[in-house]
Amino acid sequence: MIRHFFGHLQRDAKILMISRGVRAFAFSYLGVIFTIYLSQLGYSTITVGFVVTTAYASAAVLTAVWGYLSDRFGRKNILMLLAVLTIASNLIYIFSSHLIFIIAAVIIANVGAGGSGGGGQGGGPMSPVEQALLAEKYTPQNRNGVFAANAFVGSMMRALGALLSGLPQHLQENRGWQPIASYKPLFALTIVFSAVLIFAYSRIDEHHVAKKRAKKPMVTKANAFVVKMSLLGMIDNLGGGLVSPLISYWFFLRYGVELKSLGFMFFLSYFLAAMSFLTAPIIARKIGVVRTMAFSHGLASAIWLCLPLAPTFAIAAALTIARSYLAYMDSPLRSSFIMGVVRPEDRGSAAGFTTLSRHVPVAIGPTISAYLMQAFTLNVPIFIGGFLQFFHDCVFYFMFRDVKPPEEEGATPQTATA
Repeated sequence: MIRHFFGHLQRDAKILMISRGVRAFAFSYLGVIFTIYLSQLGYSTITVGFVVTTAYASAAVLTAVWGYLSDRFGRKNILMLLAVLTIASNLIYIFSSHLIFIIAAVIIANVGAGGSGGGGQGGGPMSPVEQALLAEKYTPQNRNGVFAANAFVGSMMRALGALLSGLPQHLQENRGWQPIASYKPLFALTIVFSAVLIFAYSRIDEHHVAKKRAKKPMVTKANAFVVKMSLLGMIDNLGGGLVSPLISYWFFLRYGVELKSLGFMFFLSYFLAAMSFLTAPIIARKIGVVRTMAFSHGLASAIWLCLPLAPTFAIAAALTIARSYLAYMDSPLRSSFIMGVVRPEDRGSAAGFTTLSRHVPVAIGPTISAYLMQAFTLNVPIFIGGFLQFFHDCVFYFMFRDVKPPEEEGATPQTATA
């Protein structure tokens, strides 16, 4: 199966996927430890939620900006710039623990905030630009497979990166490091990885065509469909924003679990998510893309509703791990479809817009979640988030059950409307 997805990739596509893997490795361990690190610095639950909200709010704006700029000035150049900003962000984490500087760091690169909910692909702020550049390296016939392979690499490396999140605990217990200092090596390692990424991106051969300013219809079948999906997806991502960004923090407070145990749980979560990325195109060919996305994500949302009822960490971890196989199966299919229906010169902007629609609701989720945790109980935001996601899955299926993406339309693909 793996050879089927990777056997015919172009050189630049392989570089992009390897770079995605390196980035995902770093974003993974930072995602697990970041909110716990803020707690160790003495910040309250409300403050932790505010920092994560700030990260997502800035990402909501900047991701769309990066996507637009990548269409005008080249995707490779923007990726290299983002790697430089990642270095700057981690330098701030190493040399300052003041809240203002931490907020500045999450704004410029969104490093470490959120994304630890199991199965994330490790895209970070570079994801939409990377999608647009990767889109040059496929044919319509292998689009789903290429995006699935990219997601697989990201999730597998996130699985390995999650194991490294136990390093601070190891340094404290076996090397006598102070709690705050024990987190610093992870930030330093991310700087090294980012320097490697700058070199890797510079080796990519980009056939960039600058986005033209020619007038075009404001409403087309393609962009209207993308807008509808994005607006509906905001409900899903509001629910996700109440849960995923603070899930490692929730486990830490609810069960008093150690970093090593959290790291191993997320390792298994990301591993199963990687398996789902490989099987998603196969399942989609049998039952259709819309059914694959709706049914898999609906089951995952139901598991969220059960999570707060888990009496022990072992049961809660098992639910989280099982959910990861279902929850992220739709991700490469959705990205692949969006890249397939828009014009090549608009791919960066389209990816940036759809990412914007995810970040806006997710941005407000952590602050609301932190307030609900502190004012009521730890479980309230998970119940609400799970319900919103399940509601989205039901509405999504009934709205788009008769809509087929281009590859399911036969010889003459046409974008359907809903």
